[in-house]
Amino acid sequence: MFQLADFLRRRREAIRPAEVGIADGPRRRTTGLRREEVAMLAGMSVDYVVRLEQGRSSQPSTQLLGALTRALRLSDDERDHLFHLAGHRPPPADGVARLARAGLIRMLDLLGDTPALVLSDLGEVLAQNRAALLVTGDHTGLSGDRRYVVYRWFTDPAARALCPPEEQEYYARRLVADLRVAAGRRSGDSTVAGLVDRLQAASADFRRLWAEHEVAVRRADRKTFLHPEVGRLLMDCETLVTPDQGQQLLVLTPTDAETRERLDLLRVLGIQEFPTGQTGPPVR
Repeated sequence: MFQLADFLRRRREAIRPAEVGIADGPRRRTTGLRREEVAMLAGMSVDYVVRLEQGRSSQPSTQLLGALTRALRLSDDERDHLFHLAGHRPPPADGVARLARAGLIRMLDLLGDTPALVLSDLGEVLAQNRAALLVTGDHTGLSGDRRYVVYRWFTDPAARALCPPEEQEYYARRLVADLRVAAGRRSGDSTVAGLVDRLQAASADFRRLWAEHEVAVRRADRKTFLHPEVGRLLMDCETLVTPDQGQQLLVLTPTDAETRERLDLLRVLGIQEFPTGQTGPPVR
């Protein structure tokens, strides 16, 4: 565990606070991040970070390693090295276990008050900035098929209830057409095939739309979010795709003055709980 400890300490010291949205004040003596800052970014206790850096901890879980990867803005190679040092196999290059790319995580930080999310090509939310949490709620802690926005849409009425009724058919078609593209690109992938099979078994509406064979790659869109605290938010959605088409950066910007004012109000209110059983509006 001492190689793991040394690696974590050196990566912490190599990050400038500004890279993760932390002010670098004049009295700061630490060359990189403080341990308490890593703990805050990773969602773990300061004591645990200290024990990791001193080589006194038990084997960290893959979930904790994923959190440290995001907090320390590790590259894909650095992430894989971290997993090896901790005695785990790195996440596969494809499939449900992927982590958001380090470069996309940095872009989330740079966007500041502009809501933005990183998604996989199957619609798993891999990372969100604070502004996106305010608008959509937290989508990163979901497991099983619920991690896929398309699965929640067709199997959970609460997901559709947060979208205006007059727009629900349009969003459903877009989700299915987008999944068609991923299924074609990842032909023979058991993850995609299994998801499609389970959706067809669970939803007659999905079966109807899937049979129509519509195909469309989403690049830009306009979406209405029915937020439980501030009401209707009309947002332009711009999607940037990585060269391998495996991950997407979704950026949400207000389309009118009323939406901008409501977003300002959200920043004042802070992160609110969405109603029980809901995880926020659909994000694609």
